[in-house]
Amino acid sequence: MIEPLVKKLVIFGTGLIGGSFALALKKAGMVREAVGFGRSANTLAEAKKLGIIDRTGSEADLKDADLVLLSAPVGQLQEILKRIAPLLGKNTLVTDAGSTKGDVAQLARLLGEKSAQFVPAHPIAGGEKSGPSAATADLFEGRKVVLTPLPENPAASVEKVRRIWEACGAAVSEMSPEEHDEVFAAVSHLPHLLSFALVHDLAERKNRDLLLSHAASGFRDFTRIAASSPEMWRDICLSNRDALIHEIDRYAKELGTVRQALAEGDAARLEEIFSKARSIRSGWEPG
Repeated sequence: MIEPLVKKLVIFGTGLIGGSFALALKKAGMVREAVGFGRSANTLAEAKKLGIIDRTGSEADLKDADLVLLSAPVGQLQEILKRIAPLLGKNTLVTDAGSTKGDVAQLARLLGEKSAQFVPAHPIAGGEKSGPSAATADLFEGRKVVLTPLPENPAASVEKVRRIWEACGAAVSEMSPEEHDEVFAAVSHLPHLLSFALVHDLAERKNRDLLLSHAASGFRDFTRIAASSPEMWRDICLSNRDALIHEIDRYAKELGTVRQALAEGDAARLEEIFSKARSIRSGWEPG
């Protein structure tokens, strides 16, 4: 019988990511017991009913847990870290699933000398649906997870967190927190912000019902991510605002170039821009 990597797993946030993490480890036979914390008793009850957690956690569970996963919204991490800091056992590892990492690296200091036990991570997986009912055991299969280790993390701790995510089916890589936030401001946070902004713009118009009644697959595909959690994306955008503002400025400059080509009737410039974009997009497949 294979010894599980995690005897006791504690999850803060038993929704899509936290729930899928628990289900994936259970499917792989790599967790013995999963206990959950959350703001809603109903959500925890649903998570238990769905087999995501075995029971609701208590403070005592933090003392002997092998791993604590923080999968609550980024805006809640400060409060959670303050809460768990005096309760963590000396052998308990902590990781997270946040979409920003520079702020998380700073928040890790709230654990004091136990910050070395916190190995930040970002699973590149998700969806528009949320809550325990959206969780699936195969969410991380073939998906990327980025670790952003802290300078004080022992190599053995980073390796164990890597092995745990790999047990979920993920392909794991490493970046610095700063590089991570620059990359994802461009390829994740900006697209979400643009999608929200476009739908909001249409929603504010008097003829929005007419506009939406004629929207088709192009609008659907571009705005799909605007159905994501407003609370979560509010926190992500604010947490990574410097890098995101930089990307907004770059995008605004690009829009200015396109606008100028339109105003001047410059067909050759428009086709050049569209052709390069098409070539890059056609050759790209998500990892």
